[in-house]
Amino acid sequence: MKIDKKLIKELVDNLKEFGLTELEYQEDTTRVKVSKASKNLEQSKTNTVVPQNKAVLNNSDTSEGIRVKSPIIGTAYLAPEPGAKKFVNIGDKIKKGQTVMIVEAMKTMNHVPSTSDGEVKKILVEDGQPVEFGQTLVLLK
Repeated sequence: MKIDKKLIKELVDNLKEFGLTELEYQEDTTRVKVSKASKNLEQSKTNTVVPQNKAVLNNSDTSEGIRVKSPIIGTAYLAPEPGAKKFVNIGDKIKKGQTVMIVEAMKTMNHVPSTSDGEVKKILVEDGQPVEFGQTLVLLK
């Protein structure tokens, strides 16, 4: 299969033009998906979120540190696709703007960037878990 670079460039240009984080195109058996990390996500000022799902473990964590919070309501994914390597693991040193996970909302994959440099102290959500706006996802040292 030959990669159509012109099509990919056009899709990337559309991402920029329409302010999207992900775009998918399909024609016959050819399917192309392009995405980018958004660095302009507004950080929530909310400190506490009451989880609706009892499966939410450790979210009421009161540990000190830098909190990376969910910018939207959706489903959290710790890796870019099933079976792939996780974006971050406990103990990883990360940089500001680095993707720590994806939150899917309405079939759109939104990359969640780190709000600062640090070391991953805790990951407070599980893969595939529903998350709320402002919910702490990752705790950094």
